[in-house]
Amino acid sequence: MSNNFQEKVTFIWDLADLLRGAYKRNEYQKVILPFTVLKRFDSVLEYSKKDVLDNYNNYKDTIGNLEPILSRAAVDKDGNELGFYNYSKYDFKSLIQDPDHIEENLMHYLDSFSPNIQDIFENFYIKNHISRLSKANLLFLLIKKFSESRVDLHPDKVSNHEMGTIFEELIRKFSEQSNEEAGEHFTPRDVVKLMTSLIFIENGIHLNDPNLIIKIYDPACGTGGMLTSCENFIREFNTTADVVLYGQEINQEIYAICKADMLIKGEISDNIKGPSSTLSEDQLPDDRFDFMISNPPYGRKWEQDKEAVVKEAEQGFEGRFGAGLPRINDGQLLFLEHMLSKMKKDEKSRIAVITNGSPLFTGDAGSGESNIRKWIIENDYLEAIIGLPDQLFYNTGIRTYIWVLTNQKPEERKGKIQLVDASKKYIKMRKSLGNKRHQLSDDDIENILDLYCKFDENDVIKVFDKEDFGYTKVTVERPLQLNFEVTEERLENLHAVNAFSKLAVSKSKDPETKLLEENEGKQVQDEITQALQRIDKPYQNWDEFEKRVKKALKQFQLSPAFIKNIIMALSEHDDTADYVTDAKGNNKPDGKLRDTEKIPLKKDIDEYFQREVLPYYPDAWMDRKKDKIGYEINFTQYFYQYQPPRSLEEIENDIKKVTAEIQELIKEDLDET
Repeated sequence: MSNNFQEKVTFIWDLADLLRGAYKRNEYQKVILPFTVLKRFDSVLEYSKKDVLDNYNNYKDTIGNLEPILSRAAVDKDGNELGFYNYSKYDFKSLIQDPDHIEENLMHYLDSFSPNIQDIFENFYIKNHISRLSKANLLFLLIKKFSESRVDLHPDKVSNHEMGTIFEELIRKFSEQSNEEAGEHFTPRDVVKLMTSLIFIENGIHLNDPNLIIKIYDPACGTGGMLTSCENFIREFNTTADVVLYGQEINQEIYAICKADMLIKGEISDNIKGPSSTLSEDQLPDDRFDFMISNPPYGRKWEQDKEAVVKEAEQGFEGRFGAGLPRINDGQLLFLEHMLSKMKKDEKSRIAVITNGSPLFTGDAGSGESNIRKWIIENDYLEAIIGLPDQLFYNTGIRTYIWVLTNQKPEERKGKIQLVDASKKYIKMRKSLGNKRHQLSDDDIENILDLYCKFDENDVIKVFDKEDFGYTKVTVERPLQLNFEVTEERLENLHAVNAFSKLAVSKSKDPETKLLEENEGKQVQDEITQALQRIDKPYQNWDEFEKRVKKALKQFQLSPAFIKNIIMALSEHDDTADYVTDAKGNNKPDGKLRDTEKIPLKKDIDEYFQREVLPYYPDAWMDRKKDKIGYEINFTQYFYQYQPPRSLEEIENDIKKVTAEIQELIKEDLDET
């Protein structure tokens, strides 16, 4: 950025000092950013303002819809339509000439913009801020400052690209100032640069093709920084390519910032959709994209989207969520499904998306998370995962991961998944910004890209077959073996039997009747207990004990289910007891001893069972009807390196050293007293 640009950024940034007292520090951007946008629009409209105003005055009383006429009249000096207009007689110069009515005139000025511009300022809540500034006697002063020559944003002085750079710099500075809040909408530049490089480094598209048309999309676009980074990357190779940017954002003010930034830079601002949730209201349902890049929110509930998402999931793969639904407290995998649904059908698409660790391994076989991973991996969409350092983001210090996905892998990567551990590739920042204490230097980024391109194994690169992340979750049963005995302790278990406890419960609302029925029920409970106490010896065979119980309780005419529950209440596990069998003589499983084994897909299940289970439990068996296929990527375990514990001598020396330091401190305190 040249000194001229930096001067403008610095001057606009310094205008925030005017707001001190009336606004909190983290609110400055809510005023400065929309007024910067307003000033730019005012400057751009200057060339054709008279023509627009003349057309408005000539046709306002005779034509209902003036938008086409005014849009054609609002042009730049080369005759190109600007895509927006304003038919008010006011501009920044005339507004400050009437300080007594500046609030009223400024409101009129805003109401005279074309609908696309009004949409931006409505989502900025600019009218609320105008009223607030007016009450604080700051509105005239702010407009006057923005009218100074140092904030000359006329297109003759500042091109669209240069203005976009100024605006992005302001967004970055404000975002870093309020890093905790901004972290949800603003991804640090170093991370964006790495992600951008990863999706273009192997693209299958010749970026220098003069007829190139590239569609790029971010479903959680925030301020649009990732989209801009992608376009800038392409422009380094091809200045004539038609790069079309698309995005959707849920936050109103952030949506306004992004849309304004796109309009400032001459992009198609209508391609930025919102403010609404991508998950429940996809505003680009029929579009497919060449490249997608995103940093969706981590660990955020998708409860507000649940009804729409579940309804769409019921459509299977006719909708976006056919692979499954994750648990309600984290929607990251929903964004992954959504982005994969936006890939082109017969052409190459590539995706770079950043997540925390949860989508890699959360969820057991058969869960929504595991099923989504299964679908992604079995369809060979996942190309690589890069593990990043911690403390890279403003609002969180956790480790994050970049997923690189595509529908057309290069030949050498087909059926393979590459893991890259880049957790040590960073430099410490001189001054932390919220939780961001580390950053990726240009050398770090080049290093990581080099690791990705090598595609061979070492300490920080692992290459797996896609099946290596899958497993069969097999249910292992062990036989039910019980002994039976009527003791005081075991009789207490009867009160946990629902049918037994209900005997002493009355549904009557009449107090006397209720008490009578409850007492009668307790009497029956006592009689059952007394009848059981006549069984005076232990048993190790279910059938024998069942016969004895039925005989003892014959007079009560209890149901078979009630009898079974009584028997279970009087039982305990006993490895020496007879096996409990069903009517066909098959061993019944003991639910308390039931276990599962995760057997890698590449291993023979029967061989595994013979080797790993039967030597320890020779009477165990597998219930293969309950088999479930799962997928998980336990990233850190693949890079784990054993560190031997410190020697006792070393630990003892450290203890002696610390003890000596403590004694010295105690001595100093005693000397002072």
